[in-house]
Amino acid sequence: MSNQALLQSGKMLPIMEEFYTIQGEGFHTGKAAYFIRIGGCDVGCHWCDVKESWNPDLHPLKNVKEVVANAITFPAKAAVITGGEPTIYNLSYLADELKANKIKTYLETSGAYPLNGNFDWVCLSPKKTAPPVTEIYTLAHELKIIVHNKDDFKWAETHAAKVNANCHLFLQPEWSRREEMTPLITDYVMQNPKWMISLQTHKYLGIP
Repeated sequence: MSNQALLQSGKMLPIMEEFYTIQGEGFHTGKAAYFIRIGGCDVGCHWCDVKESWNPDLHPLKNVKEVVANAITFPAKAAVITGGEPTIYNLSYLADELKANKIKTYLETSGAYPLNGNFDWVCLSPKKTAPPVTEIYTLAHELKIIVHNKDDFKWAETHAAKVNANCHLFLQPEWSRREEMTPLITDYVMQNPKWMISLQTHKYLGIP
């Protein structure tokens, strides 16, 4: 089978990096997990802190079984699939192989593409450059809005109105503007307690 066919089947993926660390953002902050960062993204957020993930050609295809074999060597039985934008690819094989090894599957996505794969947790972090597909709203366990300016609060509410009733809502300051935006987010959450604050704690801790 050619590499292209293996890519389409999800048995090979352009892996940018894999690492074991503490999850830094959102609902699962503070938990150990194995991160699988997949290369390739056409969403193009101007404040993205992993722009090197955008071009999939920079990241060689890797056998998914090798990735899973790496993941199972670590104590925490949880894997975060992130990018880039991972849902560009067929993730069903990766998710099934992880779950077959009793590893929980956590996905981070902008929602720009239809969801594929069996995930225990879906974190939806929509971006203005590529609106989420409609069906992702009902599937999201967590909505994480990056707050870059004051207008983003209204934008956040438009997405909160679309997710399911059990979805956890987070506002997170964009890192380069954290000193300005964090106090505004704090005030907003106190006035609108359906929201919670997410911070990039891994950056404060100096870990991946």
